[in-house]
Amino acid sequence: MTEELAAIEREDRGSKGRYVIRGAGGADAEMTYSNVSETLFIIDHTEVPDAFRGQGAGLRLVTRAVEDARAAGKKIIPLCPFAAAQFRRHPEWADVLNS
Repeated sequence: MTEELAAIEREDRGSKGRYVIRGAGGADAEMTYSNVSETLFIIDHTEVPDAFRGQGAGLRLVTRAVEDARAAGKKIIPLCPFAAAQFRRHPEWADVLNS
């Protein structure tokens, strides 16, 4: 049986930030972002350690960013290849995609 993933934490440090799922032994799944303006941010990078593989951790991180962007009236530029692929798979996220 697979353990349930921990809650996603958001760490915002002004111009940069990250979403993180804490793992055992310091193996964290994370997605980093850069704030471009008050209404736009870039998803830079997603990293999911092997301990999280197959559990949907990466998708959960991107989904959380989409939810937060919607709630704040922001748009996202998904420069990270993983995030960009998720946006292609989820056309319902078009409202937060910076086009």
